[in-house]
Amino acid sequence: MIFAAGLGTRLFPLTIDKPKALVEIEGKTLLQMAIEKVSQAGYHDLVINVHHFADLIIQFLKQKNNFGLNITISDERGRLLDTGGGILKAAPFLEGADPFLVYNVDVLSNIDLQLLKKYHSEKGGLATLVVRDRLTSRYLAFDDSMQLSGWQNIKTGEEIVSRDMQNCCLLAFSGIQLIEPAIFKLITETGNFPLIPLYLRLAKEHRIMGYNDQSTLWMDLGKPSQITEAKKYIV
Repeated sequence: MIFAAGLGTRLFPLTIDKPKALVEIEGKTLLQMAIEKVSQAGYHDLVINVHHFADLIIQFLKQKNNFGLNITISDERGRLLDTGGGILKAAPFLEGADPFLVYNVDVLSNIDLQLLKKYHSEKGGLATLVVRDRLTSRYLAFDDSMQLSGWQNIKTGEEIVSRDMQNCCLLAFSGIQLIEPAIFKLITETGNFPLIPLYLRLAKEHRIMGYNDQSTLWMDLGKPSQITEAKKYIV
């Protein structure tokens, strides 16, 4: 699943007449780059959620013949559902025997998604979150086995404790994750809700794992300056 429903407010004015997913870098939209990234890793059945300028995304995919892939639209035009609500609405398209990948449209990374899939299978978690050692204000806390233990906001001092947080490492979420369809039976939240608080709730009794990504490229493409910076990495 590619998250493409965001309002793109941080990217204004680039998003004044288009969704974040259709902002271009060197002639390629963020959505096309995300689709190419996941399809190259063997994911050919995709779900893309839409909300802001949804018609433009649907038209773009039609013009590109869905890039030769099986693409389903999860329509959130009636209400933007955030990350947790987004996967819950798309559950009918994501349920099955295999874990599903979730990839934010505003992420640029050269992560090896096949290695992530192998790690997820070996660790046996309900979900595996790709994380990195980078500066941010909000961190996820992982124990020495890379099991999610809590969350901290280092600016406000706020924290959420799921398990023992002593001697935990603090890492930043990267907007990429693998999730087992079994998670849908454990979701009690409804409507508009984010995934991270859901994970923190589930981590008390279930294995929510972290994958410490050491790849050489990861960028958040949420601001115009970051779009400009990313041009040097696009071939």
